[in-house]
Amino acid sequence: MSHPVPVITIDGPTASGKGTVAHRVAQALGWHVLDSGALYRLTALAVIQKDIDPDDAEAVAHVAQNLQVEFHPEGVRLDKLEASELIRQEQVGNLASRLAPNPLLRAALLGRQRAFRQAPGLVADGRDMGTIVFQDAQLKIFLVADVQARAQRRCKQLIEKGISANLKDLLADMRERDARDIERAVAPLLPAQDAHVVDSSNLTIDQTVQSILDLWSRV
Repeated sequence: MSHPVPVITIDGPTASGKGTVAHRVAQALGWHVLDSGALYRLTALAVIQKDIDPDDAEAVAHVAQNLQVEFHPEGVRLDKLEASELIRQEQVGNLASRLAPNPLLRAALLGRQRAFRQAPGLVADGRDMGTIVFQDAQLKIFLVADVQARAQRRCKQLIEKGISANLKDLLADMRERDARDIERAVAPLLPAQDAHVVDSSNLTIDQTVQSILDLWSRV
C-alpha cells in the first residue's frame, strides 16, 4: 500500500511569520512549499486589475479558476508578470481577506492547492491548511503571535521595502482582519483539533523553525 506524500501544515493569523517559517522548514527538509495565502492575494490582485465587483461571487471564482500563476524561488508571477511585491500591498491583503469567505472561490482554489502535494513532501501555510485542505497532514502547526508583535513585524517589513507604514493603522487593520478571519462562517481561522500551537511572539525565526523541525522528528 502506497503511503501519501507527507505534509506539514502551518496555519495562523496574518503576519505571524507563517510564510518565512514555512519556506525555512521546507528548505531544511528539501520539500516543496505552498503559500496558499498568495493564491487568495493573487485573486484579489486580479480582481482589482480586471475591475471585477468583489461582491460578485461567481465572477471572483471565475477569476480564481483561470489564474495564470507561476511560483518561482523568489516569488510569483501572474499572467507572466512579476507580482511578488504587488500582492504584499495592504490593499491587496485586505481585499483577499474580504474575498476569502466566498465558498465558490474556496472551491475553485481547493484543487489547485492540493495539487502542490508532491514527493518528497510539502509544507503548506495558510489559514485552513490543517482544518480543510490537508486534513490528513502528518504534522499540523498553528502559529500564533501577539497582535502587537505581528504589527511591529509587518511595519518593519514594509519600511525595509521602502513602503511607508503607520504602526497604529497596521494594528487596527490587523485586529479587524483577525476578527474577520476568526468569525467567518466558511473555514474560520482556528487550530485543527490535532494541531500543535506554537507561539512565536518571543522566538526568533530560527527558533520557531527549529521547534517545528523538532516536532516533525517526533512524528
